[in-house]
Amino acid sequence: MGDDAMNTTASLGVDIGSVSTKGVVLGEDGQLLAAQYLYTQGDPLEAARELLRSLCGQLSSGTVVRSVGTTGSARKLVGAMLGAGAVKNEITAHAVGALSRRPGLRTILEIGGQDSKIILTDGKVVTDYAMNTLCAAGTGAFLSSQAERMGLSVEELGKAALRSQSPAKIAARCTVFAESDLVHKAQAGHSKDDLLAGLCRAVVLNYLSNVGKGKRIRPPIVFQGGVSKNKGVIRAFEAELGCEIHVDTDSHLMGALGAAILSRGTESCKPFDFAAGEIPCSTKVSHCAGCANNCEIVSFYQNGNLLDRWGTKCEKGSGGEPQPLRAGGSTKTGNLETDTEAV
Repeated sequence: MGDDAMNTTASLGVDIGSVSTKGVVLGEDGQLLAAQYLYTQGDPLEAARELLRSLCGQLSSGTVVRSVGTTGSARKLVGAMLGAGAVKNEITAHAVGALSRRPGLRTILEIGGQDSKIILTDGKVVTDYAMNTLCAAGTGAFLSSQAERMGLSVEELGKAALRSQSPAKIAARCTVFAESDLVHKAQAGHSKDDLLAGLCRAVVLNYLSNVGKGKRIRPPIVFQGGVSKNKGVIRAFEAELGCEIHVDTDSHLMGALGAAILSRGTESCKPFDFAAGEIPCSTKVSHCAGCANNCEIVSFYQNGNLLDRWGTKCEKGSGGEPQPLRAGGSTKTGNLETDTEAV
């Protein structure tokens, strides 16, 4: 790519979840040089490969990626594949990403495809958080399924909800009750706009009564994750909380943005090769018999070489296998990564 003085040094951040995979390439000045959002479709490694191809195609020839960070539910798997220097939990990554765009924020509301979270901050410190991975009624997957059932896209759902003047009251405590209530009220004569506005409100009420229960929600408040693009949900949050909800243009990319920022300080003298995703890789799952925990251990191989291993809760988990050739930035034999890191 020529002399280093002519190059743009950048960081790669990948947020790979159960529903969607997000990636950004971030310049030293914080500028987004490339960004991509796509669906994971049950195959995080293939989604990561497709993500790398897209990001690489967006970059100028003088861009050199020196650090890589991953987050999301498949952060360890994809982190091993990419040789990531930073593999961070979602709370830390989302907080760092949001604070980089709005330093004075106090509350982060995040709703993704399969889970949701709330993060409370004081300055640049995360003071409290909660996650919900059990109830689907407060997630993007639920909204998507209901929009599809009504013959609408998710974008059309949000626009229709904004037209409502009298949102229907929809049961919010679970997906089964909410869907039954939607059918019942449609048959009773409620308009589609009112039903969709009621659905958005039900998602918000479910979120506040589960994820936000007992939390001191204070402005400035930012809303991020895929559902933050739904204007009907934004309006429902503002109505329930009585204050403005801020949504960044890149609100759906905040986890990836945070991962890229967190990777700084792990720079490598060797530029990241976007072809890394094309190297044959595989995983092997085994169970440790070293103690009563019977931990499930995942070993990651690239070209037949063991690169990383995770899943064990103690030092007995090596199982006598050879140690990884490199750390890859993810959790190795020993204690699991916790979700209590400071920002």
